[in-house]
Amino acid sequence: MSVSMAEDNSTSKIHLPADIDWEMLDKSKFFFLGAALFSGVSGTLYPIVVLKTRRQVMSTQIPCLKMAGSMLRNEGYRGFYRGFGTSLTGTIPARALYMGALEMTKSNVGNVTDQLGFSEASGSSIANAIAGLSAAMAAQLVWTPVDVVSQRLMVQGSGNCGNSLKCYNGGVDAFRKIICSDGLRGLYRGFGISILTYAPSNAVWWGSYSIAHRVIWDSIGGCFCKKDEKNGYRPNGMAMVAVQGLSAAMASGVSALVTMPLDTVKTRLQVLDDGWNNSSGSRRGPSVLQTVRNLVKEGGFSACYRGLGPRWASMSMSATTMITTYEFLKKLSTKNQDGFV
Repeated sequence: MSVSMAEDNSTSKIHLPADIDWEMLDKSKFFFLGAALFSGVSGTLYPIVVLKTRRQVMSTQIPCLKMAGSMLRNEGYRGFYRGFGTSLTGTIPARALYMGALEMTKSNVGNVTDQLGFSEASGSSIANAIAGLSAAMAAQLVWTPVDVVSQRLMVQGSGNCGNSLKCYNGGVDAFRKIICSDGLRGLYRGFGISILTYAPSNAVWWGSYSIAHRVIWDSIGGCFCKKDEKNGYRPNGMAMVAVQGLSAAMASGVSALVTMPLDTVKTRLQVLDDGWNNSSGSRRGPSVLQTVRNLVKEGGFSACYRGLGPRWASMSMSATTMITTYEFLKKLSTKNQDGFV
């Protein structure tokens, strides 16, 4: 996210590094380094995603620590990385789509808000929200099939979902069986609700991040900053990273609370089957309405928030790591790095 701004602090200003927009980036370096950096981040956070996914599809509520202990005893460390190969393979092109759409939209919308006379703060929030929305929609073209396959592998071995789950021997086997039983539409099960989940989630996240970032700098004033030659203040590198991380965690909390019910319904749609279709002899997926009814029947409206703790933790840790990595990536990928220190 861009962090170019100047905020009043009494009679002085805080000078943050200038924005790095789409035109300033070396695209090949941006996508190559991005694939490497974000693959490492995804691998670190993947076990939390597995825990969140299993909690969402279970009919009974099990504490996260108890579930993690059970997985470790019964499945070993490999249980926490079920479906990771599939997820990683799909994440690389999906992330490239996401980053490209994000930066191009942010740059174009930012120019429009400037022309319309919006203030820098308002224009930045609007540009970030719209960029997050478009990036999520573009990436879902790849992420939805990857989610369908990887999530089915994640929940194998949970032993708490009865006959609603199939068994697969890896990502290729899962892909083949889904195509054979449901066709291409089977890989895009839950695509609509995925858009309804991730598009507003990303819009809320990027908009909230932009606002939180400015609020935090307003609050700390000249703290953790050094006096510069322009009679203002320039924050040190550690302060920049800390504010980025805190802003990301705050934005993740807002986004998780707003979109958690949709995420739970989406996960169940993509993972669980509703029985046999007598006319075609294949498994059929439950409808959105039936999925919601089943959730409410199992545990009331609060069942829609199963896995909120792991999701909030996963989103906060992921977002904090991602945004700091992302800003670092943009600095590494600039065509001319003079002035971006």
